Amino acid sequence: MITEVPEPARRRRHGEQLEAAILAAGWDELVEVGYARLTMGSVAARARTSEPVLYRRWANKNQLVLAALDHYRDAHPVAVPDTGALRSDLLAQLTAVSEALAGFFAITASAAFSGLLADTGMSPAQIREQVMGDQLHPRPIYQRAHARGEIDLDRVPATVLAMPFDLVRHDMLMDLEPLKPERIRSIVDDLFLPLVRLRQAG
Repeated sequence: MITEVPEPARRRRHGEQLEAAILAAGWDELVEVGYARLTMGSVAARARTSEPVLYRRWANKNQLVLAALDHYRDAHPVAVPDTGALRSDLLAQLTAVSEALAGFFAITASAAFSGLLADTGMSPAQIREQVMGDQLHPRPIYQRAHARGEIDLDRVPATVLAMPFDLVRHDMLMDLEPLKPERIRSIVDDLFLPLVRLRQAG
């Protein structure tokens, strides 16, 4: 008689490991079925856990989705280039941001207009600020350029410094795809750098 050997018990996950698995499942569910069809039950099933486990961490699905967006963003940071010059740093950073985050923007925008805004009571700007974190705040680029004497951070307003990244964000939200290289060059060469020179000359 052959005795069947039982499968080893599934290893229990706890703490950060379990939370990371749930948030990864939340992102995958968001991508595959969208915000409107995502449920706490569907995320729990994908993460191979139970709904009560989710509800102990997040009160509802919109809190879970926001956390999943944060988790995905933090797990896919955009490296800050250091080419030795402000212009080439900006071109490289804007290109990297555009290529890395266009898909993320598409999923976020889809969630926002599929009910996330209504469920959270947040404005589009609040959603944008929460889910983007520091991805569009290139402080090291400007700080290094200031140290090299390429830009005077005491004379250039914060709105001017934010402008290239605000335009890239706008274009990604409108088109939901990476910007073309000529558009990025135009933002840097035709808009940002002339404005910086004007502010510093004035």
